[in-house]
Amino acid sequence: MGLFQRGPARIRLDGAVVLVTGGARGIGARTACAAGDRGAHVWIGDLDPDLAERAATGAQCRRLDVTDPASWQSLVDEIVRVHGRIDVLVNNAGVVPTGSLIAQPLAEIDLTLDVNVRGVLLGMRAVLPTMIAARRGHIVNVASMAGELPLPGMVTYNASKYAALGASLAARREYEAAGIAVCAILPAAVRTELSSGADLGGTLPTVDPEQVADAILHTLRSRAAQTSVPQWVSPAWRVADLLTPEPLMRLARGVADDDQALRINANAGRRGYLDRIADQTRAHAEPGIRESGIAESDISASGIAE
Repeated sequence: MGLFQRGPARIRLDGAVVLVTGGARGIGARTACAAGDRGAHVWIGDLDPDLAERAATGAQCRRLDVTDPASWQSLVDEIVRVHGRIDVLVNNAGVVPTGSLIAQPLAEIDLTLDVNVRGVLLGMRAVLPTMIAARRGHIVNVASMAGELPLPGMVTYNASKYAALGASLAARREYEAAGIAVCAILPAAVRTELSSGADLGGTLPTVDPEQVADAILHTLRSRAAQTSVPQWVSPAWRVADLLTPEPLMRLARGVADDDQALRINANAGRRGYLDRIADQTRAHAEPGIRESGIAESDISASGIAE
């Protein structure tokens, strides 16, 4: 092997086979629509394929439980039977619990780690064999700025997104020689239902799901290891974290109201999302309920820091 190797080849969206998880709404739906508009063959995996089909007309939509290896394998096998390959995986499904760690139900902790971490790992494991065989592929894991920026009221979510970012960076190194690019996207606060109850704007960088979708698809050209949305947020945070003394950082965080995730569950506007989290937690803990088809997309795709 040469000292300077070429990186994985770029994949053109026109004609590419793209699989998006959690694609029934939010970032996932916008990504699926944007990829389809640019000529891709789009497949969506979600616990509510009917909702996904309405959100992304023209996409092939199938039921997918990202925490279940057999569910992943069934979908990947079907796509490969139809197209012979999978060019792009967008691991987007995720849950965004908020509130005090000690008040968080253990079952909700399990759900968060299983969807946000296990789901990412299982997705990569499912598509990597066909990508390795083709010597080409592109994987985008939607992490979060919460994968770099710790926030009170989001301890479990922080843990899951730090893990998702670490997994992305390690897999990138592990599989780049096989022609596969693994990229992580780190959105700040996103204007979707999952951020309901939060005071968006002001000192909190906020974006629309369309901006995150554009950043996801841009990685096919840039193949950057990690991209924050807005792009300046991650570099700015790293510099601030490195150079700012902790007492001053504590003061700045107070001004920025960085602990609002401890309080937003009391806001009436978040009630709908909390109900869906509770439903999904119950379904995940009880496999019989899980098969009933409660919509993963209702609690996935974007959120206060995703």
